[in-house]
Amino acid sequence: MNIPSVSSPKQARFNDVLRQYVLRQGDTPLILAQRLCEWCGHAPELEIDLALSNIGLDLLGQARHFLSYAATLAGTGRDEDHLTFGRNEREFLNLLLVEQPNGGFNDTLVRQFFIDAYHVLLHQALSQSRDPQLAAISAKSLKEVEYHLRFSRGWMIRLGGGTALSHEKIQQSVNQLWRFTGELFQCDEIEQQLAEEGIAVDPGTLHEPWLQIINKTFAEAALAVPQASPYRQGGKQGLHTEHLGYLLAEMQYLQRTYPNCNW
Repeated sequence: MNIPSVSSPKQARFNDVLRQYVLRQGDTPLILAQRLCEWCGHAPELEIDLALSNIGLDLLGQARHFLSYAATLAGTGRDEDHLTFGRNEREFLNLLLVEQPNGGFNDTLVRQFFIDAYHVLLHQALSQSRDPQLAAISAKSLKEVEYHLRFSRGWMIRLGGGTALSHEKIQQSVNQLWRFTGELFQCDEIEQQLAEEGIAVDPGTLHEPWLQIINKTFAEAALAVPQASPYRQGGKQGLHTEHLGYLLAEMQYLQRTYPNCNW
């Protein structure tokens, strides 16, 4: 990569742009991991309980790698724990989709399927990044998210093509969560700049292959793609739904109450 000298203002600006991008990649799996862990002990059956917990742990590991890299880019001496427990709601840059409540298993499943299909495509692209750290994290994450997609896609087909009730519930969840999917593919100045340098991926280029996965799965599950256009956005800029604040209050409670506590 043609990166300016470490001490230059241009390098500082570049590092800040890259840091924000890396934070986005870390915050999304972090928040989704927290959501999935809420299912522990409450899933419909033991197999699903274990699967959701393991997927959550995979996502937490991905988040740690990205957030650790973001902390290094910040150069403040803080680590991924501070980024997780020391930021407020407006400082999180996760996608709005992953902060939506679990609801029933049907809601969790559809949310997971939408983000899994996106993550597979994202990490396939980022594994070719000119930034060696991003490429390494994504190459490792790709092996995990491919399994996540097999799990969620299999259940989408099973429930969509199951009983009339299971089909109705899955379709309702698709209709409810569809409005959050457009944000996955919106490209802003940060992503555009880094994509032009071969570091990031323009998310707009992932939309068509994502739709191919969705359409193929929906055809097998006898589900309908909603007609309404997705319209909710702002998570990547720190503008969130009302649900994130409650999630953070629970996730950050111990460190907020007893700062720097150790086990």
